[in-house]
Parts: sequence; C-alpha cells; structure tokens
Amino acid sequence: MGIELAPQQTVLHDMDELSFTDSELDYHVRNALKAAVQGDCDSYNQLVAVIHHKERLVPEEVALLMTCLKALTGAVSCMHIVHHRSLLAAIFGMSLWNYGTDVMDALVELLISLAASSGQYVDLCLEMLVTNFMPPSSSSTYFIELLKQPRGIDKKHQVLDRVHSTFQDIANLVPLSPLRLEKIVRDRMPNIYTKEPFIVMYVENMLTLESGAAGKLVGGSMLVAIMDRLIDLDVEIAWDDILQDDFSKGIFDMELEDLEGFSDHVQQDGDELTRESLMQRFFGGNLVAEKLDSLLVLTFEHLESCSGSGRLIQVFETLLQSFQKTVLTAYKSKFAQFVMFYACSLDPENCGKMFVSTLVNIFVSGVSPAWRMSAVAYLASYLSRAKFVAPSFVAATLESLVNWCFDYCNKQDGDINPRAHKIFYSGCQAIMYVLCFRMRSIISVPRLRSQLLLMRIEDILRHPLKPLEVCLPSIVEEFLRLAKRNRIFSVPDTFVDYGMLESELSRAFGGIERLDTFFPFDPYLLRKSDRFIRPNFVYWSMVRNSYYEDDEDESASDEDIAEAGISIADDISVDEGDAHLDEFDYALDKMSITPRDSSTKFGGRIQGFVQMPSKIRPSTSPESL
Repeated sequence: MGIELAPQQTVLHDMDELSFTDSELDYHVRNALKAAVQGDCDSYNQLVAVIHHKERLVPEEVALLMTCLKALTGAVSCMHIVHHRSLLAAIFGMSLWNYGTDVMDALVELLISLAASSGQYVDLCLEMLVTNFMPPSSSSTYFIELLKQPRGIDKKHQVLDRVHSTFQDIANLVPLSPLRLEKIVRDRMPNIYTKEPFIVMYVENMLTLESGAAGKLVGGSMLVAIMDRLIDLDVEIAWDDILQDDFSKGIFDMELEDLEGFSDHVQQDGDELTRESLMQRFFGGNLVAEKLDSLLVLTFEHLESCSGSGRLIQVFETLLQSFQKTVLTAYKSKFAQFVMFYACSLDPENCGKMFVSTLVNIFVSGVSPAWRMSAVAYLASYLSRAKFVAPSFVAATLESLVNWCFDYCNKQDGDINPRAHKIFYSGCQAIMYVLCFRMRSIISVPRLRSQLLLMRIEDILRHPLKPLEVCLPSIVEEFLRLAKRNRIFSVPDTFVDYGMLESELSRAFGGIERLDTFFPFDPYLLRKSDRFIRPNFVYWSMVRNSYYEDDEDESASDEDIAEAGISIADDISVDEGDAHLDEFDYALDKMSITPRDSSTKFGGRIQGFVQMPSKIRPSTSPESL
C-alpha cells in the first residue's frame, strides 16, 4: 500500500507492564512521535511494536493496543508520512478481522482522523479498508471454515458494517474520496483464481457500495467491473474440458431443456440422468463455474433489490452500456449475458423494450458487421426465449427486421454470396428462428396473424440472394415445416440441405466466430442461479409439445388450438387481455415434457426432420447435437 516497515528491528519492551493513565499515555505517544523526528526512536519503536504485534493477544495487550490507537487518534497532527513510515505501515497492515469490536472501533476512528488530517493519507486509509472486504489471506483456511458458522457470520457483519460506515465518514470529511475509492476497488478486485468465498465477499461489498450513499459516484463503475469479471469467469468455462470432447452420445442428442424437473429422466447407457445430475456432470467440481454461479446469484438478488427500491432502470442503463462494450462481442460467453435477461424480466415494459430497441438500432445502423450480427443474434434469442415478452411486441419487432431485410433485397441484384451479404443472412435467420418459437403465439391472435401475413417475408425468402439456402439448414427446415403446417407462407416442399445441422454456406456467412450459430440465450446450466431464470424462460419443449397436441388432431383449427389453452401466445402475453401468466403455468402443467416417441428429436420426427439447434453453438455446446 505504498508504506513498508522500516528495516530497523522493532523490539517490544515491557511497555504493557508500565502503568499509564490515558492522559499520560497520550503525552507519552506524542513525545515518542516528536522524538522519532529528532532521531530518538526508543519510545517510538516500543509504540510500533505494540501496533505491529500480531500474535494472539491477552486481555491486557488488547487494552494497551486499544489505548495506543486512541492516543494516536489524538496525535495525528504529530505524525509524518516519512519519519513515521514504520508506524503507518503497522497501522495500515492491521486487519479488522483479527480483533474484537473495541479494537475495531479504535482503529477506524484513527483511520478517519488520518484521512481528515492530510490528503496524503486518504488513499492509504481507503486501501486499508478495501483490503478488509475479505479476511486476511494468511488465515484464509481458518476464515473459510469460520464463515460457515454463526459466529463467523457475526464477525463478517461486524467488520463490513464498520468498513462501509467508515467510507461514509471519510466521504463526509473528504468529499472527493469516493472517486479515489472507485479506482482502488477496481484495481484490487480479485482475479478469477481467488477462492470462491473471498471473491463472492468482495463482489458483495462492491454491490453494497453501488446501492449505498456513494452509489451516485461509484455505482456505475462497480457494475461495469462486476460484469467484466463475470465475463472473465464465463469464457474460462470450456465445453471441451467439461464434456471431454464427446459430443455425440446419448443425452447430448436430446435437448437439455427437455429435462424440465428433477423427476424427468432420460436414458444413457442404462443410467438415469435428471437435469440436476446432468448439471452436476457438467459443472461438478468445476471451480470457475461454481464461482460464476455464486456471483450470478448475488447479481440477480441485487437486481431484485434495485427493482424493489425503484432503481432498476438507472442500474439497467449502466448494464446496457457495459453490455455494448464487452458482452455483445464476447462470443464464448454462455451465462453472463443472463444478467440482461433477468433485469428485463423484472421490468419488461422499460428495461425489456430498452434492450430490444438498442439491439435493433445496432443491427440496423451499426458500423461493425460483427457487432450487427451479434446484436441480431441476441435479439432473436431474447424474443424467442423471454416468456415475459408479449406476442404483439414480438410481432412489431419482427416487422422491423423484415422491413430492413426487404429494403436490403430491393437494393441488391446479385446472387448468393454468404460473405458479402452476411448481415442480411443473419437478419433472415433471426426472423426464421424467432418464428420457430413464436409463430403459434402470433397467429393465435387474429390481429397479429394479419400483421404477420402482411410482412414481406415470402418476398425476402424467394429473392435471388436465396436465404433459405444460406441460413442454418436446421433452422430453415423447422421454419418451413411450421409455415406449411400453419398455412402461413407458400413454402417449397423440399430443401436442398435436408438433414443437416449446418452447411458450408452457413459457415461462410458466420465467419470465424461462427455467428451463424450464435443465439446466446439458450437453456441455463448453472444450478444455484437457475431458479432466477427458469420461471421466465421459454423452453423448446413448451413450443414442441403444442405441436404434439396438434399432431393428435391435425384437423384442429387455430381457433380450436387457442380455445384448448395450448397456444403459448395467450399465456405469455403481457399486454393482450386474453389470458394471464397463471393460466399459462396451468396449461404448461398439463403438458408432457417427455417426448412421446423416443425416436423424436428436437424439431420433429427423426425420420423427417433434423434437430433444431436450440443450443446455438453446436461446436462448443452439447445441447444442439
């Protein structure tokens, strides 16, 4: 922290055996400080030894330490940052975690006095307090076990309450100190290899700062730093390491999302696996995933708190800026982006629409092709997976995408060229992907059905640029099947790349980052934080089961389907007055989430259709294989 103990040996004389009154000790301390400046360090070294003494203290030593700290508080005007550097190093090297509340109180009072006495002490005091966000690393094993016990939790509250109240006390005396604190907190943030309890505790303190009195000055910086660390952890989780390069057996041929509850079982080599055991197989013992999971729980809980206090929109604006700078192009991120998803679920009308508007604007008018393709992938995945988004809003957003693609077609005379027209193809694929999930919900509302029919989707699909031949065959096949089943568009009966998950053309427009297979809001696999996402998430099984119901009565009209309560649109709509979320939950309860035919794969019968890639990065994740 900028100050180290002087090289001279500090010897603890029997200072604790001397009898001083408080006033006499104050006088003794002042004289010791003044004498040290003149070169007489005997009494000064005794004082340094008392402060620096770190072994277990007996009650008399605790009393002496506390009295010396109080005496120093009254003598800060006599302290010099050069002549008393060994004393300052001893003070700033103390940890609140090692002492009782009496010593804690005396120490923070000294810090407040030092910060107020001279600007050269402010950073040192703030750094010392930030260091106390976590227990001392020298005793990490002891404190990890202690924090599992009630007395450890009490100790944590005793320390952290004093840390944050002292921040405020210093800010009251030094108004610009929060700006210095911001940089210190960011610079000292633990790396991804820090033990889970400690990095979680540090982030917990950052969130406390964000929501506290200094939040207006430092809150945005705290949120951005947390999002950056979430991304750092996320990209460290490698599917290859978790799955041991085996992407083709048993359970990975099925949708993970089909394992809706712990009681739903699937077979793999004679063993029954639940969703819980599947998550355990992926992430059991994966320390990075466990840290990320715990930090996301903290973040989601903080967003809930912000929503309850009316601060969510303000916080979301900061998160949205961070998203555009870091998350949007972090293509290996699998879970950190769900911070945006969950924030939108708490306030679809404001945060959700703000998120969609930002993504649409980036896609339509962005500069970087990679950013534009990533934005439309996020947009498609969000509209498809967010249960809380109304069908009317999905339809309106789709219309914006269709209009852009149609205008693009009108300006083009050429033939297929995946690389030259990759932004266009990414837009077309987004339209088809969303309709795979949302077609039924849109057409079940007459007004929205009419709106969909008026869109120039057929003109786009039949353009010489031939998006049906370039976009992912698995998405195209599912889209064409649903369009034909619901008699929405005039579609070809066959498809050139039938039976393929991807093609050379799709890989060409996807580029090295494989943006053709990037739909980021896919089923969530972190166990502890899953409870925040699951109630707000549209799983393919919810959509697919309505198709199975339709298979049982192919003569059923759209009106019959809607009346039967099978349509997702009626149930997940936020602003259509047709139904409520409770009805949706009831309808889902009646749906079977287990395939009626074990040969059925995602997207249709195995003999007729390929599996739809709901996990959109088949080269790096198991769900789409």
